[in-house]
Amino acid sequence: MSVRVRFAPSPTGKLHIGALRTVVFDHLFARHHGGQSILRIEDTDRTRYNPESEQEFVETLRWVGIDFDEGPHLGGPHAPYRQSERKEAGIYDHWINVLMEKGHAYKAFDTTQEIEEMREVQQINKQPTGYFGGAWRDATPEQVAEAEAAGKPFVVRQRIPRDQKIVVEDAIRGRIEFDSNTLPDPVLIKGDGMPTYHFAAVVDDHLMGITHILRGEEWISTSPNHWLLFEMFGWERPVFVHCPVIVGNDGKKLSKRHGATRVLDYGAQGYLKEPLKNFIALIGWSPGDQREVMSEQELIEAFDLKGLQPSPGKFDIEKLRWMNGHAIRAMDPSDLLDAILAYVREPYTQEYWTEFVDENPMPNKPPLDGKELLRRLNRVAEAAEQDRAYVLAAVKEEQERVQTLADFGEALEFFLVEEPPMDQKAVAKWFKGDHVGEMFDWVLDKLSQSRVETVEHYESILKGYQAHRGFEKLGPVVHPMRVALTGKTFGPGLYELMSVLGHDRVVSRLQRAKSMI
Repeated sequence: MSVRVRFAPSPTGKLHIGALRTVVFDHLFARHHGGQSILRIEDTDRTRYNPESEQEFVETLRWVGIDFDEGPHLGGPHAPYRQSERKEAGIYDHWINVLMEKGHAYKAFDTTQEIEEMREVQQINKQPTGYFGGAWRDATPEQVAEAEAAGKPFVVRQRIPRDQKIVVEDAIRGRIEFDSNTLPDPVLIKGDGMPTYHFAAVVDDHLMGITHILRGEEWISTSPNHWLLFEMFGWERPVFVHCPVIVGNDGKKLSKRHGATRVLDYGAQGYLKEPLKNFIALIGWSPGDQREVMSEQELIEAFDLKGLQPSPGKFDIEKLRWMNGHAIRAMDPSDLLDAILAYVREPYTQEYWTEFVDENPMPNKPPLDGKELLRRLNRVAEAAEQDRAYVLAAVKEEQERVQTLADFGEALEFFLVEEPPMDQKAVAKWFKGDHVGEMFDWVLDKLSQSRVETVEHYESILKGYQAHRGFEKLGPVVHPMRVALTGKTFGPGLYELMSVLGHDRVVSRLQRAKSMI
């Protein structure tokens, strides 16, 4: 059997993590089996449809690196791939007539007021709420004809069989049983003639030859309706796969405080698409061993439905940061610089940080200033245009220390400004030693004797001063020098950063530091 899966979003908002996880699973499963992955736009709810949302879905998935074999932007043998266009083509009209002829669907002419009154009675009598038949489930053809002749508006509902046990087979959970008496008769065709998701999805899944339906577990409650529709039409059912819910590390529903946001925002925050896909694939799925960092090809080779788990998958933003940092460290520095520059130029990066508001600031730290972060990133891009070799050398020194592309703005700042901001606490702590002024003069004197800019040269100068003063450890030398040159107490190796800064910058910053003693 050739595997065919579909990603079928409703374009009413932004693409978020749950939807991305589904499409990543679709992609990996289809590629693992050499099958096809189809993009279908389920836009039957015209009151909520947003064409900009559909465009963002397409652009976001292109950024993530998800490719489809068929879809509205690609075409294919089952076009059209937008349900609104399929409705206009009369596809659903044909199949709803088939279903009514078989006796599995009926027209219901209830008014909104009648539906509300029905629900009130059910609530008063502590009965299950929903449409379980009303006056129209068993209406005679004459009653239906009379209502139609009177021009009464109607919907078409599925006739759920009563007094039956409906067993849905799920690839993850096995048998799931439902009492048909608890299932309302769902609307299949709305009053405006548009099909509901329940009807259109089943018809399209059959006509498009979908073999496996991967979707969130929130659809389990309506799965018996879909299961029955396949049976009512006499169609072979696809394999149902209800993927586990995603929660935060605290086990609670995923929210912004856990790091959840629209997918494109992760790109704006400086995450690379490869580790993001890797991270997403491991939420609720395991390759069957202890691997975590996996290439896309490794994910494709390992992906199998048996690796999916019924228990909730955890979204751990710190794990994503770690995986992203691992990917950054594995990159060729020149390619990394290109990635940084491309990232800074992206419109979504500029827009995100311009409008950013830090709703969850780190404890004991001021809120993150998005505009300032963006200014630092733009500085990196401007500096690279002027002197790519210098910026590349700086990137190499910070590559081991950052976790996102956005981190490079701050990490590279002291390399790119004439006078880096000084941590006043660090100045107070490390410039108070009696030897510090003398040390700066001693180093400046040595530098005046040679313009050599190698790591070894700077190491020999500083270790020479250590020997000159008879310090047992190098700390009294290294710490004041680092603050003088970078304004910070942490960063890449001191000798290496001095080599990158070069003679003139080192001299200028030491002279500035002298004035602070």
